[in-house]
This record gives sequence, C-alpha cells and structure tokens, in this order.
Amino acid sequence: MPDSMAEMLRQDMECEGLLECLHGLKDLDRECFETLAASDERLTVDEIADRVERERSTAYRSIQRLLQTGLVQKEQINYEQGGYYHVYYPADPEEVTDDMQRLLNDWYAQIGQLIQEFRIKYEDEAPPTTPSES
Repeated sequence: MPDSMAEMLRQDMECEGLLECLHGLKDLDRECFETLAASDERLTVDEIADRVERERSTAYRSIQRLLQTGLVQKEQINYEQGGYYHVYYPADPEEVTDDMQRLLNDWYAQIGQLIQEFRIKYEDEAPPTTPSES
C-alpha cells in the first residue's frame, strides 16, 4: 500500500483496488470477494477456504470483514432434520457502488474542510512580502 496520496495516484490501480483503498481490506479479503463474484452459486466458508487455499478460520475472518463492509451478504439455509448453515454471495453491485460513492463524497468533503483549516491556520504565518515581491 502506498504511503501517500501522491504515490497512490502515480500507481496503476484496478477497480478492485477500491476495496483496499476505501474499506481497508487485505489481499485475502479481495481474493475471497473475487471468488464469490466469480461463482455461479452461493458458497459456504468451507468452499471459499478451499478455493483460496486457506484454513477455514482464516477464510471466515476474511468473510466477516467483507460482511462488515457490506460487500458480501449471507443467507441461512435450514436442514429439514434441524440445524442450519450459511452461504455467502456478493452484495448487489449497484448498492456497493452507491456506498463507495458516498464514502468518496464524505472523504472529499472532509479533506476540503481540512484544506481550508490549513489555509486559515498558515495564512497568518506566511512570511511578509518585501517591496520587490509586490
């Protein structure tokens, strides 16, 4: 991950990089998300773990992060004889992109406010101009 915004802007970024940038997700989270998005069916944690070649508990933690960000949804499937299990699937792309746009707009507004505060704070501390600079 780049250390500064300038470095990030100089990099080639793929759309999936937004998952890391906007949500602070890890490489494994991205891999789990892509696995779910590529699947024609809803998957259990065990199936996801097999496809990303990780332990079940590791895949489960990743899926929980994806659930918290709203990128993935889960459904409970009940067995006829009792008990249940969960399957996971990507959230609606329209909702995800709308949420990312809201996050970006909120970030932009906050950064704009901080820039104004910076301007006001350091405007008074600018060195005085000399007659030759006027």
